[in-house]
Amino acid sequence: MNKSELIEALASKADLSKVAAGRAVDALLEEIVTAVANGDSVTLVGFGSFKAAPRAAREGKNPKTGAKLSIAATTVPKFSAGAVFKQTVAGKGEATNG
Repeated sequence: MNKSELIEALASKADLSKVAAGRAVDALLEEIVTAVANGDSVTLVGFGSFKAAPRAAREGKNPKTGAKLSIAATTVPKFSAGAVFKQTVAGKGEATNG
């Protein structure tokens, strides 16, 4: 499912226009990105959590030449799926609205 298909599904299930559903999806994603970029975590109970996680500096290897290279430390976004999400994907539960 791509973003357009997600917007269509949201519009249908929430009885919204596609334009309104698109604005809602864009606003939700923007708020999650902004919060995580500011060091906050975003938790959607049953769905999962988004947070920033530090990644240590490490040594890598150029796949073409095999030459060693240094990869700098950075902060990356991380998503951890919630229990309901995991159970639904595993076929042991049902998705819930809420």
